Amino acid sequence: MVERCHQVESIDHVQLAMPAGPKAEAMAEGFYAGMLGLARVPKPPELAARGGCWFERSAVKLHLGVEDDFRPARKAHPALVVLQLDSLCELLDRSGHTTRRAEDVPGKSQWYVDDPFGNRIELIPG
Repeated sequence: MVERCHQVESIDHVQLAMPAGPKAEAMAEGFYAGMLGLARVPKPPELAARGGCWFERSAVKLHLGVEDDFRPARKAHPALVVLQLDSLCELLDRSGHTTRRAEDVPGKSQWYVDDPFGNRIELIPG
């Protein structure tokens, strides 16, 4: 048996990829801040030149980093716990971000939505 002297305690943040450019950053802000309610926070100056956006709310920290050969994460995804999930799904659907009910885990309610770049996001009721 391996001795456990170091243990993972929590996740500091999750990073997804996005395409480069101010238009993409505006789309990210519209979705993550406007739809999901995460506040956009400034990146440290030494990282801001790389592009991308950071969003936070309470313990949730989601970073979007620019990837030159961008391809959306269609399987890998963050799972976000959401209060009033039904109303968020209605808002997303009305705004053109179609939500999909899933039953991948028996007895667990879950929905999926794609961000403006095609990255999959899981939504779980809180």
